[in-house]
Amino acid sequence: MTKTATLIIDGKTLELPIIEGTQGDRGIDISRLRAETGCITYDPGYMNTGPCKSAITFVDGENGILRYRGYPIEQIAARGSFVETAWLLIFGELPSREQLSRFSAALCEEELLHEDVKHHFEGFPPNGHPMAILSAITNSLGCYHPELLEIESRGEFYLAASKIISKVRTIAAFSYRKSTGRPFMYPNPALSYCRNFLHMMFSIPHKHYDPSPEAVRALSLFLTLHADHEQNCSTSTVRMVGSTQANLFASVSAGICALWGRLHGGANAGVVEMLEQIRDGKTSPKDCIELVKQKKFRLMGFGHRIYKNFDPRARILKDAAHDLLLKLGKLDPLLDIAMELEAAALADPYFTERKLYPNVDFYSGIILRALNIPVSMFPVMFAIGRMPGWIAHWYEENQEQTKIHRPRQVYTGQIIRDYVPIDER
Repeated sequence: MTKTATLIIDGKTLELPIIEGTQGDRGIDISRLRAETGCITYDPGYMNTGPCKSAITFVDGENGILRYRGYPIEQIAARGSFVETAWLLIFGELPSREQLSRFSAALCEEELLHEDVKHHFEGFPPNGHPMAILSAITNSLGCYHPELLEIESRGEFYLAASKIISKVRTIAAFSYRKSTGRPFMYPNPALSYCRNFLHMMFSIPHKHYDPSPEAVRALSLFLTLHADHEQNCSTSTVRMVGSTQANLFASVSAGICALWGRLHGGANAGVVEMLEQIRDGKTSPKDCIELVKQKKFRLMGFGHRIYKNFDPRARILKDAAHDLLLKLGKLDPLLDIAMELEAAALADPYFTERKLYPNVDFYSGIILRALNIPVSMFPVMFAIGRMPGWIAHWYEENQEQTKIHRPRQVYTGQIIRDYVPIDER
């Protein structure tokens, strides 16, 4: 028997079905609410609104749990790779050895950009932000692959997904090279996904950059931990744009734009800037804590919209940042400052009572710094990692053939007025 919730509006009783997820989460189906009562729900920020059912990622913010297709993120981070994770998110199961080999080969085959695409980079100024370039050129890929604008088979989807996941790193690396004035480095099909990206970023003609195994592993871990995170702002954007039957290239391009914001994909850059201010003596960890309590300072990298416990990704990245710097023989005072700041915050009831714990952004920037990734590229790195999740959500939305997303509003503007000609105003 279907469980229901009872809502009474103006004396009218409405029985609303309750939808239950596999992990015990429940949602009240209000799809008939406006038609039967004339009312809508008012939910700023969509904090209590579920626009879809999804089988991709499970997040339990109260208990600090994150699972991709049912697999705990801790197990995936310890044993998997980014390419393997991409397959899992997009196609629903861990790949067999043969599937993983075939997918890796497809990523190598699709890594080159059409030569005409290089002219797009010339239209951007040298100081153009890499996220603007990434979004624009990702969107333009549809012009070069018009046969994939209407995906009608699983084979076409496989090809489109392979193209985007592969080419996004080439576009990202080229956007960085554009900003530095260095020549573009073509991808090398003999290299793995992450090693190839670092090659395109840092090699120069006649002198290829050979990253350490630790650096390659750290990059794979970073991308894996960012691969999906349920219905966040950028993923919801991809699903909303996709609900119009917009093509996959346009939809993920919109996701890149949504990710650009300082409160989303740009948050780890804010953390680094904060830690640099402390390093440069402009403030101290102790002063930061006190200013936060006085509501005069925002502590970047603490707290999360969903997590009311430790962000499991932050735990993993904290250890990874420490291990990477140790293995590379690097000293980064920002890591010491971050750990001091974390310890001070967690020892203060103000933070623990409000459940303000470090999130994924708090340590991710330190890993990117160790990999010599500039701050302007931080949100781009996030976008590369999140691409499999966006593609998986776009396809799920596409397969369900849901209605075009169209939120309502509570109008608070002027009531009807007569138009006044300009000479009489």
